[in-house]
Amino acid sequence: MGSLQVNDHSRFPDPVYRETVLKPLFDGARHFHAQALRRIDRAHLVMLVETGILDAGQGAAIARALQAMEREIDPAALAYGGDVEDYFFYMERELKQRAGADIGGRLHTARSRNDIDHCFLKLGLKPRIDGLLAACRRLLAGLIAVATRDRDVLIVAYTHGQPAQPTTYGHYLGAIIEVLIRDIERIEAARAIVDLSPMGAAAITTSGFPIDRHRVAWLLGFAAPLQNAYSCIAATDYLTSTYSAIGLLFLHLGRPIQDFQFWSSFEVGQLYLPNAFVQISSIMPQKRNPVPFEHLRHLASQTCGRARAVVDVMHNTPFTDMTDSEAETHEMGYQAIDAGLRVLDLMTATIEAGRIDPDRVAVNLSRSCATITELADWLVRSEGLSFRLGHEIAADVARAVVAMAGDLPTDGFSAFKTAFEHHVGRAPAADAAQFARMVSPEHFVAVRDRFGGPAPVVLDRALEGYRAALAGFETKAQQIAAREAQAAAELDRRIPEIAEGA
Repeated sequence: MGSLQVNDHSRFPDPVYRETVLKPLFDGARHFHAQALRRIDRAHLVMLVETGILDAGQGAAIARALQAMEREIDPAALAYGGDVEDYFFYMERELKQRAGADIGGRLHTARSRNDIDHCFLKLGLKPRIDGLLAACRRLLAGLIAVATRDRDVLIVAYTHGQPAQPTTYGHYLGAIIEVLIRDIERIEAARAIVDLSPMGAAAITTSGFPIDRHRVAWLLGFAAPLQNAYSCIAATDYLTSTYSAIGLLFLHLGRPIQDFQFWSSFEVGQLYLPNAFVQISSIMPQKRNPVPFEHLRHLASQTCGRARAVVDVMHNTPFTDMTDSEAETHEMGYQAIDAGLRVLDLMTATIEAGRIDPDRVAVNLSRSCATITELADWLVRSEGLSFRLGHEIAADVARAVVAMAGDLPTDGFSAFKTAFEHHVGRAPAADAAQFARMVSPEHFVAVRDRFGGPAPVVLDRALEGYRAALAGFETKAQQIAAREAQAAAELDRRIPEIAEGA
């Protein structure tokens, strides 16, 4: 008691421990990480041979054994029997059976399950991030296309759940686009952390052997090795950065989803989804239920919750290698990504298919006097009044028009003339035609031609920037894919060469 205990790997594990811990981990490794472990074995072997840590004959025997294992072992067909601790030791046993215990055991020179585990977890995470980023780029492309198409399409913008001002659908989508661009940048930044190889850190401190960490990183498709060896096995910021960024993405997407559901309600009717996206009621024949927005809402929330759970698992964990950050936590994260991909694909489809109903927009703009802010502004510019006085006159006009259930451009001039004379003591300079033009939604948008506004001249410039950002994202993704494909091809070439003694 109290002395250092050395594990006896020959002991049969407790059946409860086997079923609750070892079997799930074995099954997860063979399902999610078998190919990554094969790549790690091959890359590490190449490095050991190239650095002279293993001689050509030893390398050839191991390479041939690894090739045989790839042909003969189907990870999906394996069942955990408790005779080995985990999937790594199962594969090592298979290697020793084919290459001999002495030769097979040499592959593990200068490495540990610590750096191996973090490596295959990163290798499993990178393509999932890439898939998510590709879906983000498709959504971004769809948003830009619809924003361009509907650059001049009027909508009602809401604040506090009430009609506020007119803008255009293109301008509204531009706001979503800008947040999405920043979310993509955050995920790309997280991926850059994932793209650093831990191999060569071994258990904690690297190795006394003359290993080449950069070579292994390259062969595995990483951008570079992560420098500090302790960090390789202790730092989980690649995990927390990734899922924090993912959580933010879907938190942000959830907000316009709320708008779309509100806009598609019968009372608002600003957004119309075609029948291909609409479900009917089983009892009420008149119902058109735009249920994609409901699914988007709860799937986005599921993604946020699962991503946040991954981050929370890392809270108050020791700064060392630990099971908290290992496979089962990653598998929980994969569920977040899977749900997130459904959100991105469905959101892209609904945005591309949806249309703004101009008639409903016109009615809601008319009923709400949503252009009344421009009346106050116009009084400042044209009549020389203070904004506060212009605001009071505009408020009187809005109250009168709403009370009569009228339309501001056609019914508001009389109320305006009365309010102006009451507050200013003289008649306004504008006539009814000038008033109607000035409070029209088209004029409201057109005069807001400052940086960031909805007027066509500034929105067009913004759309050019959004397209440039998308092109930059696509180029970066292509460059990463090309680098990783080149590395994979080199690894595929070197193993047969080593197997032949070359």
